[in-house]
Formats: sequence, structure tokens, C-alpha cells
Amino acid sequence: MADTNEQAESNETRARPTPLGIYDKPHSGGITSIEIVALALSGVWLLGAIVFFTLVPNNVDEPGGGMQFLLTMLAVFMPVAMIWVAATAARSSRVMREESQRLQAAIDAIRHAYIAQSQSGTLGHEPASVARKLDEIAAAARNTETVLATFTSRRDQERAPAPAPEKNTQTDDQPALALGTQAVDMAPPLANEDFIRALHFPETAEDEAGFSALRRALKDRSTAQLIQAAQDILTLLSQDGIYMDDLRPDRAKPEIWRHFGQGARGRAIAGLGGVRDRSSLALTSGRMKQDPIFRDAAHHFLRRFDKAFAEFEPNATDSDISALAETRTARAFMLLGRVAGTFD
Repeated sequence: MADTNEQAESNETRARPTPLGIYDKPHSGGITSIEIVALALSGVWLLGAIVFFTLVPNNVDEPGGGMQFLLTMLAVFMPVAMIWVAATAARSSRVMREESQRLQAAIDAIRHAYIAQSQSGTLGHEPASVARKLDEIAAAARNTETVLATFTSRRDQERAPAPAPEKNTQTDDQPALALGTQAVDMAPPLANEDFIRALHFPETAEDEAGFSALRRALKDRSTAQLIQAAQDILTLLSQDGIYMDDLRPDRAKPEIWRHFGQGARGRAIAGLGGVRDRSSLALTSGRMKQDPIFRDAAHHFLRRFDKAFAEFEPNATDSDISALAETRTARAFMLLGRVAGTFD
């Protein structure tokens, strides 16, 4: 059964769109064919100008020679400037086409993920699973109250002997071990290194260490929920051209992070709002106000990060907290937290 569950989880992980290529910043790729053509044309033109003006006698000393020299320089360098203006425009056009393709890929990935999730029935079974767990907890609470009443109040037991069989009858439908130790509870705790590495997501498709840490983190329920929420919000942010690799937030001391993990809010943790990129802040704030889907995803992500960090902080060293602050997930928290007013 455990192998079947692990196989199902691995299939679900493969079916889910990977974070690579969606919210990573597109790479420039260095010198392209556009720059090579521009360099070649510039070289040909300058070489031709040198050969031409070498053969033409210099008349700078004659009347009007200074103006002729300025016109000559203008004639030489103006075409070169126009060549590079055209090359810059062509490169910008190519970048815009690539951004349009990335945006379309992100939209398709979100649509496919939603369709797959709907077809698998996940959206319909989650509420039923939650309700079933609540019923089990309520039944266990009633059983506990019955046992306590049996040992602490013999007089009440003698006056009302009938309810005990009735409650036992109710518990017959649910075994006593229904809420006992499960396979998830027996799994070893997630290492801090894997937790931090998973929140940064794999760097490239060949990042085997990153994917291994991500797979181990997805086996932890709380961490898997945070990773899913982070992946959703990073995908939405990438649609506006906001990439966590571009952000360079001010570093906060580990003590401030610990205050946040221990429940501090407002000005006490203002140092965590170190994102200063005005463009990213403005775009995120506008999206938060106008897009209800983005707003719900952002608040869901902030709640998941708050809960996960509160569990991570007691067992983390200062170096672990500093490493966590450099991950893409932590940077998204700083950006969204500042927009949402968490640090005000």
C-alpha cells in the first residue's frame, strides 16, 4: 500500500507543471545573431570610410574646413548609430515575442493543471475528507469524555448507566485505532536542508539535488501545501514579469525572523519587508486590488508560509534562517507581505 501511495504521489508530481520555465527569469543568451550582423555592418562601413577619407585630401586649413570636418564625422558615425538603433529594436522585438510565448505557456499550464485536478476529483473529495476527519475527532472527544466521567464520577455512572452502551455502539462503527498512528506520522521529520532547498525550487532541469530535495519535501504534508501555494503565486507573479531572481531585498537579522515565527507582527518585524523594487511593488499591489484570484492565492500563500515558518523556527539555527531568507519562496513572502500590510 505504501508503494502504491508513493507511486501515486510521484505520478501527481510529474503531472503537475514544473516550476522551471514558468517563473524563472528568461536568460539573455549572450551575443546573438543580431549583434553579430550589426558589428559586421559597422565594421564594413567604418573600413570603407577610412579608405575613402584616406584617399581624399584634407582641407581643414582652408576656409570652411572645420565645418567640412564636422560634416565628415557626422557622415561617418551617423550610419553606425542607426545600425545599432535598428539592432536594439530587433533585439527588443525578439524579447517581447519570447515573453509572449512564456506568458501563453504559463496560462496553458494553469489551465491544464486545473482540468487535471477537476477530472481527478480532488476538488470534490477534499471537503468530504475534511468533514470525515472532523467527525472522527468529535467521536474521539466523546469517547474521552466518557472515560473521564467513568473514573471521576461514580455517582453519575450509577444514576445513568444507559448512555455508556449507546456511546459504545456509536464507536463500534469507527475502530479505536482510526485516529491512531498513521504512515505519515511514522515518517522521519524533514531535514532543514531539504526544507530550505525545496522552497528555492530546482535551478535547472539538471539540478538533481534540487529535485531530490523537492521530492522529499512533498512527502511532508505541511511542506507540500506550502510548496504548492508558493508555486501557484510565483506562476501568477511571472505573468506580470515579476521574478524572484530579480529582487534584491535588504537582509534582515535572524532575530527578526524569529520574532515573526513566534507571533510578532507589525512594526516589530518591519525589517522583513526589505523589497525596494518599486515596479514589482506597484504591479503586485495593483494585481492584489483588481484580481480576486490573485488576492486569494496571495493570502493563502501568506498563511501557509506563516504556519510553516512557525514550525521551522524552533529547530533552526541562525544560518538556516539566513539561508531560508534567500529562497524564492521567502522573497515572495517579503514582497506579498509588504503589499498586504503584514509589516505595517
